[in-house]
Amino acid sequence: MLTFLSIVILIFSVIIHEVSHGYMANYLGDPTARLQGRTTLNPLKHIDPVGSILVPLITSLAGFTFGWAKPVPFNPYNLKNRRSGEFLIALAGPASNISIAVIFSLIIRFVIANFDPNSLTVNSFIQVTSYIVVINIVLAVFNLVPLPPLDGSKLLFSILPNKYVRVRHIIEAYAPIWILLVVLFLWQIISPIIPWIFGLLTGMQA
Repeated sequence: MLTFLSIVILIFSVIIHEVSHGYMANYLGDPTARLQGRTTLNPLKHIDPVGSILVPLITSLAGFTFGWAKPVPFNPYNLKNRRSGEFLIALAGPASNISIAVIFSLIIRFVIANFDPNSLTVNSFIQVTSYIVVINIVLAVFNLVPLPPLDGSKLLFSILPNKYVRVRHIIEAYAPIWILLVVLFLWQIISPIIPWIFGLLTGMQA
């Protein structure tokens, strides 16, 4: 049940992440995602068979849950200001996950302060909401890593001088290698920050 629950939470969290990219792009002048029906919360519009189903199922059996949805497309040439627009669109995804984590952390703090945490019902509720907080913290932190195809790389290149455009294209051509590097090696260095953020937001130990 917890495995199924974590997969469901992950799917909807990555969908909200992608929809946030689409809404920000539309707000800034690019309707590409909206016209392709990608600003809806309907899972069928966003689910990637591998990233949203197969990978989460396999990784959950290994003790953690990881996955992704289909990336929301956008056309930078439609943006009112391409440089700041790309920065805000990239930021919208992790910001949505941070917002979800903060909201449910506040709910956890409220429940703990006003109800008996030893109650089975209350304890189960806290466990579920804790899953929501942790998964969204992981999504935010992971996506802020400044390597393609993650949002962090788009944030980085949007603030670098234009002379780095060619470097960006070369690096982005090897995106699968970078993502593999993050998952297999860099994440072991980055992941200890997750329990710290969880404790800071909820007042609980991860």
